[in-house]
Amino acid sequence: MEFSLPPEIDDMRRRIRRFVDEKLIPLEADRTNFDEHENIAPHVLAEMRKAAKAEGLWALQMPKRLGGQELPRIGMAACYEEMNRSIFGPVVFNSAAPDDGNMMILDRVLPEAMKPRWLQPIVDGDVQSAFAMTEPDGCGSDPNLTYTKAERVGNDRWRITGRKWFITGAGNAKIFIIIARTSDDSRKGLSAFLFSADQPGWKIVRRIPIMGPEEHGGHCELEFDGLEIPNEHLLMHEGDGLKLTQMRLGVARLTHCMRWLGLSRRALEIAMERIGQRDSFGMKLIDRESVQGLVGQAAMEIEIGRLLTMKAAWVLDQGGFARKEVSMAKIVVADALQKSVDTALQLLGARGYSKDTVIEWMYRYARQARLVDGASEVHRMVLANTLRAEGSAFFSWGPPKHG
Repeated sequence: MEFSLPPEIDDMRRRIRRFVDEKLIPLEADRTNFDEHENIAPHVLAEMRKAAKAEGLWALQMPKRLGGQELPRIGMAACYEEMNRSIFGPVVFNSAAPDDGNMMILDRVLPEAMKPRWLQPIVDGDVQSAFAMTEPDGCGSDPNLTYTKAERVGNDRWRITGRKWFITGAGNAKIFIIIARTSDDSRKGLSAFLFSADQPGWKIVRRIPIMGPEEHGGHCELEFDGLEIPNEHLLMHEGDGLKLTQMRLGVARLTHCMRWLGLSRRALEIAMERIGQRDSFGMKLIDRESVQGLVGQAAMEIEIGRLLTMKAAWVLDQGGFARKEVSMAKIVVADALQKSVDTALQLLGARGYSKDTVIEWMYRYARQARLVDGASEVHRMVLANTLRAEGSAFFSWGPPKHG
């Protein structure tokens, strides 16, 4: 087995690491570089995005014909990990959720004639997008609990009624994908639509306060009361909403893992620097066996997550769906992120609990990892059902046998 990266991907990884070390991490120490929601301030973001574009580090996941770098999934895994060693990294390189997942699915399913209007502005960083699926008392991990309706109006339009919430980025988004019910069929009852923020018939009810730092545009509750969408803005075909959701979330879950591994490593880097300098009762903290046990365990869990993430990326590059591989990575990396950040906070003591480092930011952010894009319990259920269906083939070697 070959674990080294192809030279061109490793070069990209090194360039991103240098950009992060030299340009982004220094920004984190100055609170004026943050906005009121604890993310990078818009004027600083604009400057850094311009620099990333100038260095050819923009939109790694997108085809070159659209202005991206066209990395395979294994390349994304290596580079996303490096970029999220800074809490500002993903959004600077236009590889942050939800735009990241929205760009990939729109590139895959949109007719070419629609891409200049609905995809290119997101790729260019001119607008943000949102994916509206989750509902109050409705769908979360189970899309079949979608109650928002899309009903036909004549032969050429759909009218949307219902509510969505925890829609990431909705406060700033200009382009939306919405999942709505178009029939009661258990497999083909959902459809996906595109709409623009300036269309009438919907509103943002509130920006939901959350425990951790927020993405740009927050996590919003939306109300739909007669939004009309033309037939041509139906994505794929009527009844393909569940299929589109599965196509989008599979890769999006894995890109979360890629980014979280970067945060995990950064937390451990901060901890290692501190315990290498800190004296306690006549010796450095790093020389204490109890401390070595903490950092050794965290490092091991990060590395396990990296291997699972890279395997899932490889399966996707081979044309597989990587459902079980993504679920395993999602569970393990979410836990590794919490372990590494909690370990760092413990070893830094009061300094880690303060805002003198980014550890407390990471600590609050990390708790969502076991919830977003499918709770860990749901992914364990997926694994159990897959094991039951596949038997010993669950543990097979080699590329996927089916697309």
